[in-house]
Amino acid sequence: MGKGRILVVEDEAVVALGIQNNLERLGYEVVGRASTGQEALALAQAAGPDLVLMDVMLGGGMDGIDTALELHERFNLPVVYLSAATDEKTLDRAKRTDPFGYITKPFKDHELSLTIEVALYKSRTESQLQESEQLLSTTLGSLAEAVVATDTEGRVTYMNPAAAVMLGVGQEEALGMEVAGVFTVLDQDTRLPITGLDEICCPHTAQPMCEDMLLVTRAGLEVPVGLSISPVRGSRGDFRGRVQVLRNVSLRKNAEAELQGSMQALRTAFRQTVRALASMAEKRDPYTAGHQQRVARLACAIGRELGLSPESVEGLEVAGTLHDIGKVYVPAEILAKPARLSHMEMGIMKSHSEVGFEILREVNFPWPVARSVLEHHERLDGSGYPGGLKGAEISREARILAVADVVEAMSSHRPYRAALGLPLALDEIRSGRDRIYDAEAVDACLALMNGGGFTFDEPESCPAAPAPDLSRLAAPLATEE
Repeated sequence: MGKGRILVVEDEAVVALGIQNNLERLGYEVVGRASTGQEALALAQAAGPDLVLMDVMLGGGMDGIDTALELHERFNLPVVYLSAATDEKTLDRAKRTDPFGYITKPFKDHELSLTIEVALYKSRTESQLQESEQLLSTTLGSLAEAVVATDTEGRVTYMNPAAAVMLGVGQEEALGMEVAGVFTVLDQDTRLPITGLDEICCPHTAQPMCEDMLLVTRAGLEVPVGLSISPVRGSRGDFRGRVQVLRNVSLRKNAEAELQGSMQALRTAFRQTVRALASMAEKRDPYTAGHQQRVARLACAIGRELGLSPESVEGLEVAGTLHDIGKVYVPAEILAKPARLSHMEMGIMKSHSEVGFEILREVNFPWPVARSVLEHHERLDGSGYPGGLKGAEISREARILAVADVVEAMSSHRPYRAALGLPLALDEIRSGRDRIYDAEAVDACLALMNGGGFTFDEPESCPAAPAPDLSRLAAPLATEE
């Protein structure tokens, strides 16, 4: 099976054919090529692609941006623009169509592949969220409350179907009956009839829905309910009756439990997706398999040691698990090179934090994950990369990740050296405390390692590490990966 079904919209036939060949070589299925907006709309309706690659400049009266807007409104299709146009007016128009990417021509295969992968992932995630929101909306909409209207004398003038079910009386039968003959409301604790309901259950008071009540139907059925009462007034403010809304509290609690289960399922799916993204980078480098997960474990332990909230610790786990996602951009021969990297190769390697940021920046995490990934190689003295940030300019999460990353990297095997060992790793962060590494993070890490009960999981089997290239160790330990 292909990695995704793609529609190519490009008015130059030679360019379109070249893009198709590249996509097919990368494992994608091209469902069609269009040279005009009208052709694109027809093919989109017929083929149902997963993604559309759209040239901005098209013939036939509709440019790519107009076509993308139609595709979004009619078929809700994600669009990635391919264009040489970078002027502000074009970019501003393109942004209004909510594109999933914008690649400037000429582009390289890996840029196209990476953009498509991120766009497809984002599209699938948004579709799942929309389906979940629709399911939740339908579920909550089905939990209708019981509504009973009475006149000035307390006789029933209206009852909705939910009230008929809750109270066990037909809607027609209840009309004209005194409400006290249909149901009564007791205090749950004293089981005495509640008086003065207008005062304590009116929606204009501080507590619009009184929930500690017990409904007793005409048949003697007892149901815990919440109740609100609203007076009905005429155009001149004269009293015309009441509207009583009863909510079955037991059903609400059951619904909340079900909702909690659904949210937990979504949370599990989210965590599995994060792990899948992390493994995508680690599969390309067997020597660092598990590195991101071990860094995440240590970062979480440091966060808990520092007293961070459970929510912040969870954010650290996600950031740690994805901190090297940008290595999908780094060629495998550089990742596994058993010798010192050249200046150019080191530059490519260092770009992984920025690439990771670009991959994650559009994902709406509840934590600063993208920023943490971008800054996890920054150092307090400004010697890190990519921004050369100093001190408090670096986010706290990134400062924690930096310590965990160095300790794990130095403790593990690499293509160019055997593991240096935990003692040497701890010496490194100890010597750099408050100079290149965050002092609090270092102290917490040392406490965990020296009697704090933290240990890395047993490492998975991996190829035997070759003899270390000592020349590469001349590089600062702070750049260890």
